[in-house]
Amino acid sequence: MTDSPRSFRRIAVFCGSNSGRSPVYAEATRHLGRLFLERDIGLVYGGGNVGLMGILADTLLDGGGEVLGVIPKSLEEREVAHHGITELSVVQTMHERKQKMYDLADAVIAMPGGIGTLDELFESWTWNQLGYLNEPCGLLNIAGYFQPLVDMLDRMVTEGFLRREQRDMLQVSDRPEELLDLLAKAQKPGVDKWIKGGPS
Repeated sequence: MTDSPRSFRRIAVFCGSNSGRSPVYAEATRHLGRLFLERDIGLVYGGGNVGLMGILADTLLDGGGEVLGVIPKSLEEREVAHHGITELSVVQTMHERKQKMYDLADAVIAMPGGIGTLDELFESWTWNQLGYLNEPCGLLNIAGYFQPLVDMLDRMVTEGFLRREQRDMLQVSDRPEELLDLLAKAQKPGVDKWIKGGPS
């Protein structure tokens, strides 16, 4: 951790194109959006108008916040793109989408979602681990949604497949305020990802 917390101009948020069965997910999404407005943080997201993605974008828009969306052309053509946001970028591939989102943002948060959300989280975390990105990554663990995943990550450490320092690069909280504070204080570990020793 560092004594001088960083500030964020924009944060990329990966989350579901569905809203989930419990209203707690939508409530927490609106809460996060209001925090972005209070802290003058712009949103970078997947550009959709559905699910938690749409709820988050609309919360910021209703409060006059900046919302930048990035969506592949194939999804825009299915009429899921949000055309009322500050700026919508249409790209050709999912890889281009993620790269542009990283380029526009200063940090990454994953909220409840499906396999696409997990893909985006793990790619950004891996890129940070390997030094391709310097953007803190956070997991908003609403209602314990990600707890089985968090437990699996801790087992990777126990079993010698992941360094504790690398595991701790992923900030985890069930409270949006705390997660934003953790991301602001996060610092990359000064160790390699490779673990020496053990059976060959």
